[in-house]
Amino acid sequence: MNHVNGNSESKYDVVILGGGLAGLTLSLQLRKSRPEISILILEMRNHPATVAGHKVGESTVELGSHYLREVLNLKEHLEEFQLPKHGLRFFFKSHNKEDITSRVELGPRERLLTPSHQIDRGTFENFLSQKTQEQGTVMTLGARVKGVTLSDDGHTVLYMNQGMEKTVQARWVVDASSRGSILKKKLGFQKPMEHHVNAVWYRLKGVIDIDDWSEDQKWRTFLKPGLRYLSTVHFMDKGYWLWVIPLGSGNTSIGIVADPAVHSFDEINTYEKALTWMAKHEPLCHKMLEPKSKDLIDFLFLKHYAHDTGRLYSDERWGVTGEAGAFLDPLYSPGTDFIGLNNSWLSDLILRELNGEDISVRATVFEQSHLALLENWIPVYQDKYLLMGNTQIMVIKIFWDWATYWSVPALLFTNHGFTDIKILKELFSTPTGLGRKFGELSKRMQDLFSAWQPYDTEIFSNRYIDPLDLDYLKDFQHGITTQYETKDLIEKIRQNMIILEKVAAEIFRHVSAQVHNTPMDLKVDPYAICLEKKSDKMPETEGIDVDMDIRKDVMKMWFYKKKQYA
Repeated sequence: MNHVNGNSESKYDVVILGGGLAGLTLSLQLRKSRPEISILILEMRNHPATVAGHKVGESTVELGSHYLREVLNLKEHLEEFQLPKHGLRFFFKSHNKEDITSRVELGPRERLLTPSHQIDRGTFENFLSQKTQEQGTVMTLGARVKGVTLSDDGHTVLYMNQGMEKTVQARWVVDASSRGSILKKKLGFQKPMEHHVNAVWYRLKGVIDIDDWSEDQKWRTFLKPGLRYLSTVHFMDKGYWLWVIPLGSGNTSIGIVADPAVHSFDEINTYEKALTWMAKHEPLCHKMLEPKSKDLIDFLFLKHYAHDTGRLYSDERWGVTGEAGAFLDPLYSPGTDFIGLNNSWLSDLILRELNGEDISVRATVFEQSHLALLENWIPVYQDKYLLMGNTQIMVIKIFWDWATYWSVPALLFTNHGFTDIKILKELFSTPTGLGRKFGELSKRMQDLFSAWQPYDTEIFSNRYIDPLDLDYLKDFQHGITTQYETKDLIEKIRQNMIILEKVAAEIFRHVSAQVHNTPMDLKVDPYAICLEKKSDKMPETEGIDVDMDIRKDVMKMWFYKKKQYA
């Protein structure tokens, strides 16, 4: 057997099918709580991950970074070998895309309090592989799984390695095979996701700093040196966004993500086609990147990358994690977030079952909570690429999406709320629970953004907007890692939901005033907002009154009030 660390067993507590980010981090999380646990990772590739030319998914945000830094204790590696990340940064359409200073720019001007990272996946996964093996995990490279037999008495995994057929026994089997989705295919819980967007990406040797893309000193010095470079940069227009991400290896990742309803996959599915597309839609990016073609490392793509799942966890001692389950969209860099959530639920189930606990209720609650979270998040992306050419809408939407992310799921995760049955029941067990209300409010707002599109036609230029200029957003971001007791956490989520409701109501007042000339002081039920004329004025007894502090913050997001780049 081609075991990397030279050990060989015939039976393990856990066999993980796949040795990518999801599988490796799960093994570390399990070993952190139970060092004596026996784990086998079966990885299909027969060599270490390629540095700077490996998988997509280099950018992390707050929840995923907390998982890597605090849950897995990887802070030292991340700070020494990976790059710090200065948030997500967006450049919207303008009348002159050849001049980056003419575009509306959205992003933080100062360093964020809650850290995140730009990760070279090849370097990182090789480090994780070495670390988990040093702790006793067995990792077999060149292992192609041929079948899994599930049984009450113990599971059997059949795989090929070095031309030989082998079997191994496992108490738990976890599918981390990415899009191989071994258990999903075996057990038939595939589920389509109606979000048909494609992605292509490639790596270039060397550093690319977008501060060098203009000679305008006022623009270049508007942020401290290096902060634009350390951002995950998005160039955006109708139907697409293009990313520029620095890597710790000193190289740069470039990607195009596009809705085929606007930009055909055939326009971007080779490096040469992608450059031609770039010359047409992002001429400055083409001008700055095309001369570096000689430094091309790789070119990869995924067609219709979004996929859903009907199952995730079972008290019959199996589960799925990472892309073997579901994947939504890379826009807000959520991949590591969902791995952190997924692995935390799985670790809780595995460790409790190995200790002799009945996990049937927990498995059901965790699966329902995970699926509900996925369902709530789908509208954030579905059909929203059509809005990416509408600057005013996208600014409001991005700030809303960040507010909901920081105020509820990120806070719950840092406080271990997703594995607390009492908290999950409080949030999701009744139709009026905070979790259910959170999903409904998010859906209402996403529908509002789509309905607003025909009325938002102005192209803005020469503007900068910082999310941390809004007090409620700054408070949400700075509050992510604050620790609460269970009852206090539920109360904090309740308070955050009240703020979200007020923000939703205030956004609707502005949009409705623009579209239907309705008064700005009308009461609004945030769970009934709709741009149809008949729904503009909500019953006086059910609506939310104007909150002047929230109004001041929301006004900062509206560009017609901004006179210049400032």
